[in-house]
Amino acid sequence: MARHEWVSRACRLEIALSLAAVLRPAPKTRRTFDHLSVESFVNRGDMGAAAAADIAAALKDRLAKQAGVRMVFAAAPSQADMLDALCAIPGIEWDRVTAFHMDEYIGLDPASSARFANWLDVHVFGRLPFAAVHRITPEPDAEAEVRLYAKRLNEAPIDFVCLGIGVNGHIAFNDPPVADFSDPLDVKIVELDEICRQQQVDDDCFPDLASVPLHAVTLTVPRLMRADRLFCIVPGASKRDAVQKTLRGPLTTECPASILRSHPACTLYIEKESDPDA
Repeated sequence: MARHEWVSRACRLEIALSLAAVLRPAPKTRRTFDHLSVESFVNRGDMGAAAAADIAAALKDRLAKQAGVRMVFAAAPSQADMLDALCAIPGIEWDRVTAFHMDEYIGLDPASSARFANWLDVHVFGRLPFAAVHRITPEPDAEAEVRLYAKRLNEAPIDFVCLGIGVNGHIAFNDPPVADFSDPLDVKIVELDEICRQQQVDDDCFPDLASVPLHAVTLTVPRLMRADRLFCIVPGASKRDAVQKTLRGPLTTECPASILRSHPACTLYIEKESDPDA
Protein backbone atom coordinates (compact mmCIF):
# COMPACT_ATOMS: atom_id res chain seq x y z
CA MET A 1 0.00 0.00 0.00
CA ALA A 2 1.38 3.45 -0.98
CA ARG A 3 2.35 5.88 1.78
CA HIS A 4 -0.38 8.36 0.87
CA GLU A 5 -2.96 5.57 1.15
CA TRP A 6 -1.76 4.78 4.68
CA VAL A 7 -1.96 8.48 5.60
CA SER A 8 -5.46 8.73 4.15
CA ARG A 9 -6.54 5.63 6.05
CA ALA A 10 -5.10 6.99 9.30
CA CYS A 11 -6.95 10.29 8.75
CA ARG A 12 -10.24 8.48 8.14
CA LEU A 13 -9.72 6.44 11.30
CA GLU A 14 -9.02 9.57 13.36
CA ILE A 15 -12.16 11.26 12.00
CA ALA A 16 -14.28 8.15 12.67
CA LEU A 17 -12.99 7.81 16.23
CA SER A 18 -13.55 11.51 16.94
CA LEU A 19 -17.12 11.32 15.63
CA ALA A 20 -17.83 8.20 17.70
CA ALA A 21 -16.57 9.97 20.83
CA VAL A 22 -18.92 12.88 20.21
CA LEU A 23 -21.96 10.63 19.65
CA ARG A 24 -21.22 8.23 22.53
CA PRO A 25 -23.67 8.61 25.46
CA ALA A 26 -21.97 9.98 28.54
CA PRO A 27 -22.12 7.91 31.75
CA LYS A 28 -23.79 9.29 34.84
CA THR A 29 -20.82 8.15 36.93
CA ARG A 30 -17.37 6.66 36.42
CA ARG A 31 -15.63 4.70 39.18
CA THR A 32 -12.69 2.34 39.53
CA PHE A 33 -12.54 -0.80 41.67
CA ASP A 34 -9.00 -2.17 41.74
CA HIS A 35 -8.19 -2.34 38.00
CA LEU A 36 -11.83 -2.47 36.90
CA SER A 37 -13.32 0.62 35.23
CA VAL A 38 -17.06 1.00 35.88
CA GLU A 39 -19.39 3.27 33.90
CA SER A 40 -23.00 3.69 34.98
CA PHE A 41 -25.68 5.04 32.64
CA VAL A 42 -29.17 6.43 33.14
CA ASN A 43 -30.79 3.67 31.11
CA ARG A 44 -30.16 0.44 29.27
CA GLY A 45 -30.17 2.02 25.83
CA ASP A 46 -27.41 4.49 26.68
CA MET A 47 -25.40 1.72 28.32
CA GLY A 48 -25.59 -0.48 25.22
CA ALA A 49 -24.81 2.39 22.84
CA ALA A 50 -21.77 3.48 24.88
CA ALA A 51 -20.39 -0.04 25.11
CA ALA A 52 -20.91 -0.53 21.37
CA ALA A 53 -19.13 2.76 20.64
CA ASP A 54 -16.15 1.69 22.74
CA ILE A 55 -16.01 -1.75 21.13
CA ALA A 56 -16.22 -0.20 17.66
CA ALA A 57 -13.44 2.27 18.47
CA ALA A 58 -11.24 -0.53 19.81
CA LEU A 59 -11.90 -2.62 16.69
CA LYS A 60 -11.06 0.22 14.34
CA ASP A 61 -7.92 1.09 16.25
CA ARG A 62 -6.72 -2.53 16.39
CA LEU A 63 -7.50 -3.16 12.72
CA ALA A 64 -5.41 -0.13 11.80
CA LYS A 65 -2.42 -1.81 13.47
CA GLN A 66 -2.76 -5.50 12.65
CA ALA A 67 -4.12 -7.79 9.95
CA GLY A 68 -7.11 -9.09 11.88
CA VAL A 69 -8.96 -9.24 15.19
CA ARG A 70 -10.19 -12.27 17.11
CA MET A 71 -13.05 -11.73 19.56
CA VAL A 72 -15.43 -13.69 21.76
CA PHE A 73 -19.13 -12.89 22.20
CA ALA A 74 -21.57 -13.77 24.98
CA ALA A 75 -25.08 -14.92 24.07
CA ALA A 76 -27.72 -13.49 26.40
CA PRO A 77 -30.59 -11.00 26.33
CA SER A 78 -28.38 -8.68 28.40
CA GLN A 79 -26.16 -8.23 25.34
CA ALA A 80 -28.92 -7.42 22.84
CA ASP A 81 -28.86 -3.62 23.14
CA MET A 82 -25.10 -3.49 22.73
CA LEU A 83 -25.12 -5.87 19.76
CA ASP A 84 -27.88 -3.97 17.99
CA ALA A 85 -25.94 -0.75 18.39
CA LEU A 86 -22.66 -2.36 17.34
CA CYS A 87 -24.16 -3.81 14.16
CA ALA A 88 -25.35 -0.32 13.17
CA ILE A 89 -21.95 1.37 13.49
CA PRO A 90 -20.38 1.99 10.07
CA GLY A 91 -16.76 1.72 9.05
CA ILE A 92 -15.77 -1.53 10.82
CA GLU A 93 -13.98 -4.01 8.56
CA TRP A 94 -15.81 -7.06 9.83
CA ASP A 95 -14.30 -9.17 7.06
CA ARG A 96 -11.07 -9.00 9.07
CA VAL A 97 -12.69 -10.13 12.34
CA THR A 98 -12.87 -13.76 13.49
CA ALA A 99 -15.67 -14.49 15.97
CA PHE A 100 -16.04 -17.05 18.74
CA HIS A 101 -18.62 -17.49 21.47
CA MET A 102 -18.07 -18.41 25.08
CA ASP A 103 -20.47 -21.23 25.89
CA GLU A 104 -23.10 -23.62 24.56
CA TYR A 105 -25.65 -26.04 25.98
CA ILE A 106 -25.27 -29.79 25.62
CA GLY A 107 -28.34 -31.75 24.59
CA LEU A 108 -30.44 -29.11 22.85
CA ASP A 109 -31.87 -29.63 19.39
CA PRO A 110 -29.43 -27.99 16.94
CA ALA A 111 -32.36 -25.95 15.56
CA SER A 112 -33.48 -24.67 18.97
CA SER A 113 -33.66 -20.90 19.27
CA ALA A 114 -32.24 -21.30 22.79
CA ARG A 115 -28.94 -22.54 21.40
CA PHE A 116 -26.39 -19.79 21.94
CA ALA A 117 -24.92 -20.14 18.46
CA ASN A 118 -28.41 -19.70 16.99
CA TRP A 119 -29.12 -16.69 19.21
CA LEU A 120 -25.87 -15.08 18.11
CA ASP A 121 -26.66 -15.87 14.47
CA VAL A 122 -29.79 -13.74 14.84
CA HIS A 123 -28.22 -10.91 16.82
CA VAL A 124 -24.74 -10.59 15.31
CA PHE A 125 -23.15 -13.50 13.42
CA GLY A 126 -25.75 -13.46 10.65
CA ARG A 127 -25.82 -9.67 10.41
CA LEU A 128 -22.15 -8.93 9.75
CA PRO A 129 -19.64 -10.25 7.17
CA PHE A 130 -17.13 -11.83 9.57
CA ALA A 131 -13.93 -13.37 8.23
CA ALA A 132 -14.94 -16.52 10.13
CA VAL A 133 -17.37 -17.57 12.84
CA HIS A 134 -16.43 -20.52 15.03
CA ARG A 135 -19.53 -22.00 16.65
CA ILE A 136 -19.39 -24.46 19.55
CA THR A 137 -21.01 -27.66 18.31
CA PRO A 138 -21.23 -30.28 21.08
CA GLU A 139 -22.75 -32.92 18.81
CA PRO A 140 -21.93 -35.74 18.42
CA ASP A 141 -18.96 -35.71 20.81
CA ALA A 142 -18.81 -32.89 23.36
CA GLU A 143 -15.39 -33.92 24.69
CA ALA A 144 -13.92 -33.82 21.19
CA GLU A 145 -15.50 -30.40 20.61
CA VAL A 146 -13.93 -29.10 23.82
CA ARG A 147 -10.47 -30.07 22.56
CA LEU A 148 -11.12 -28.68 19.06
CA TYR A 149 -12.49 -25.36 20.31
CA ALA A 150 -9.56 -24.89 22.70
CA LYS A 151 -7.19 -25.52 19.80
CA ARG A 152 -8.97 -22.94 17.62
CA LEU A 153 -8.89 -20.36 20.40
CA ASN A 154 -5.16 -20.88 20.89
CA GLU A 155 -4.19 -20.49 17.24
CA ALA A 156 -3.59 -16.78 17.93
CA PRO A 157 -4.24 -14.28 20.74
CA ILE A 158 -7.80 -13.24 21.57
CA ASP A 159 -8.08 -9.47 21.28
CA PHE A 160 -11.49 -8.74 22.79
CA VAL A 161 -14.20 -10.44 24.84
CA CYS A 162 -17.75 -9.10 25.13
CA LEU A 163 -19.34 -10.66 28.19
CA GLY A 164 -21.97 -10.31 30.90
CA ILE A 165 -22.41 -11.38 34.50
CA GLY A 166 -24.98 -13.92 35.67
CA VAL A 167 -27.28 -13.47 38.66
CA ASN A 168 -25.03 -15.88 40.58
CA GLY A 169 -21.93 -13.94 39.50
CA HIS A 170 -20.94 -16.34 36.75
CA ILE A 171 -18.90 -15.33 33.70
CA ALA A 172 -19.56 -17.58 30.72
CA PHE A 173 -20.91 -20.76 32.35
CA ASN A 174 -18.40 -20.68 35.18
CA ASP A 175 -20.94 -20.92 38.00
CA PRO A 176 -19.67 -20.72 41.60
CA PRO A 177 -19.57 -24.52 42.12
CA VAL A 178 -17.34 -25.09 39.05
CA ALA A 179 -15.45 -21.81 38.58
CA ASP A 180 -11.68 -22.09 38.98
CA PHE A 181 -9.43 -19.03 38.80
CA SER A 182 -6.44 -21.35 38.18
CA ASP A 183 -8.21 -23.75 35.82
CA PRO A 184 -5.65 -25.69 33.75
CA LEU A 185 -8.19 -26.04 30.94
CA ASP A 186 -9.25 -23.42 28.40
CA VAL A 187 -12.58 -25.05 27.53
CA LYS A 188 -14.49 -27.62 29.58
CA ILE A 189 -17.81 -29.33 30.18
CA VAL A 190 -19.65 -28.10 33.28
CA GLU A 191 -22.82 -28.89 35.22
CA LEU A 192 -25.03 -25.81 35.52
CA ASP A 193 -26.27 -24.88 38.97
CA GLU A 194 -29.96 -24.30 39.62
CA ILE A 195 -29.65 -20.51 40.02
CA CYS A 196 -28.04 -20.28 36.60
CA ARG A 197 -30.66 -22.53 35.03
CA GLN A 198 -33.49 -20.52 36.62
CA GLN A 199 -32.01 -17.35 35.14
CA GLN A 200 -32.48 -18.85 31.68
CA VAL A 201 -36.19 -19.31 32.48
CA ASP A 202 -36.49 -15.80 33.91
CA ASP A 203 -34.86 -14.44 30.73
CA ASP A 204 -37.64 -16.17 28.72
CA CYS A 205 -35.16 -18.46 26.99
CA PHE A 206 -36.93 -21.61 28.26
CA PRO A 207 -40.52 -22.29 29.39
CA ASP A 208 -39.57 -23.96 32.68
CA LEU A 209 -36.61 -25.23 34.70
CA ALA A 210 -36.98 -28.80 33.48
CA SER A 211 -36.39 -27.62 29.90
CA VAL A 212 -33.00 -26.08 30.68
CA PRO A 213 -30.09 -28.45 30.00
CA LEU A 214 -28.00 -29.63 32.92
CA HIS A 215 -24.66 -29.45 31.14
CA ALA A 216 -22.82 -27.07 28.85
CA VAL A 217 -19.48 -26.36 27.21
CA THR A 218 -17.79 -23.19 28.46
CA LEU A 219 -14.61 -21.20 28.13
CA THR A 220 -12.90 -21.19 31.50
CA VAL A 221 -12.08 -18.17 33.64
CA PRO A 222 -8.35 -18.12 32.76
CA ARG A 223 -9.14 -18.39 29.06
CA LEU A 224 -11.41 -15.34 29.27
CA MET A 225 -8.93 -13.41 31.38
CA ARG A 226 -6.11 -13.92 28.87
CA ALA A 227 -7.91 -11.74 26.31
CA ASP A 228 -6.31 -8.38 25.76
CA ARG A 229 -9.42 -6.31 26.55
CA LEU A 230 -12.80 -7.12 28.10
CA PHE A 231 -16.12 -5.30 27.69
CA CYS A 232 -18.67 -6.41 30.30
CA ILE A 233 -22.29 -5.31 29.77
CA VAL A 234 -24.65 -5.88 32.71
CA PRO A 235 -28.18 -4.40 32.71
CA GLY A 236 -31.21 -5.27 34.85
CA ALA A 237 -32.28 -5.20 38.48
CA SER A 238 -31.77 -8.96 38.81
CA LYS A 239 -28.01 -8.39 38.40
CA ARG A 240 -27.67 -5.69 41.08
CA ASP A 241 -26.55 -8.05 43.85
CA ALA A 242 -24.05 -9.77 41.54
CA VAL A 243 -22.62 -6.38 40.54
CA GLN A 244 -22.33 -5.39 44.22
CA LYS A 245 -20.38 -8.57 44.99
CA THR A 246 -18.25 -8.13 41.87
CA LEU A 247 -17.23 -4.63 42.91
CA ARG A 248 -17.01 -4.86 46.69
CA GLY A 249 -16.78 -8.50 47.67
CA PRO A 250 -13.65 -10.61 48.00
CA LEU A 251 -12.00 -12.08 44.90
CA THR A 252 -13.58 -15.49 45.17
CA THR A 253 -15.22 -18.15 43.03
CA GLU A 254 -18.32 -17.62 45.15
CA CYS A 255 -18.72 -14.65 42.78
CA PRO A 256 -16.66 -15.59 39.72
CA ALA A 257 -17.07 -12.11 38.18
CA SER A 258 -15.03 -10.64 41.05
CA ILE A 259 -11.92 -11.75 39.14
CA LEU A 260 -12.64 -9.00 36.60
CA ARG A 261 -11.20 -6.52 39.11
CA SER A 262 -7.78 -8.01 38.42
CA HIS A 263 -7.85 -7.65 34.63
CA PRO A 264 -5.70 -4.74 33.41
CA ALA A 265 -8.17 -3.64 30.71
CA CYS A 266 -11.79 -4.42 31.57
CA THR A 267 -14.70 -2.00 31.53
CA LEU A 268 -17.98 -2.80 33.26
CA TYR A 269 -21.04 -1.06 31.81
CA ILE A 270 -24.08 -0.89 34.10
CA GLU A 271 -27.25 1.19 34.26
CA LYS A 272 -29.63 2.55 36.87
CA GLU A 273 -31.30 -0.78 37.63
CA SER A 274 -28.12 -2.86 37.88
CA ASP A 275 -26.05 -0.23 39.68
CA PRO A 276 -25.98 -0.99 43.44
CA ASP A 277 -25.20 2.68 44.14
CA ALA A 278 -28.01 4.17 42.04
